[in-house]
Amino acid sequence: MSRISARLRALTRSHAARRVAFTGLVMVLLSAPTAAHADPGSPAIVAVNSLPVVIANLRAWLIGILAALATLFLVLAGVYWATAGGDPAQVERAKGALKNALVGYGLAVLAPVLLQVVQGIVGS
Repeated sequence: MSRISARLRALTRSHAARRVAFTGLVMVLLSAPTAAHADPGSPAIVAVNSLPVVIANLRAWLIGILAALATLFLVLAGVYWATAGGDPAQVERAKGALKNALVGYGLAVLAPVLLQVVQGIVGS
């Protein structure tokens, strides 16, 4: 029995080592600079956005992330409620997820207002 468990441990270690080696290889290949393959004859143009453009982009990302998280919590609340089966603890968990979803949607709606305040403070 100990020979089998020792062999199983050895196989598990070698499998894990192969997985780590493969992951390392992928990371090295993905970290190769793609700019090295660019055309050296054309000048590189770096565009810097103005503050209002940066804040508008931030607003769009913030609203999208908050809305996605709120939708996730809304779906979780529905799943918790549907699978509660009359269990009061599970129903309370569903209500908590629903409250979190409503807070997330509220923040998504208020994000433009909050970023407008930040833009007013910073000035542009």
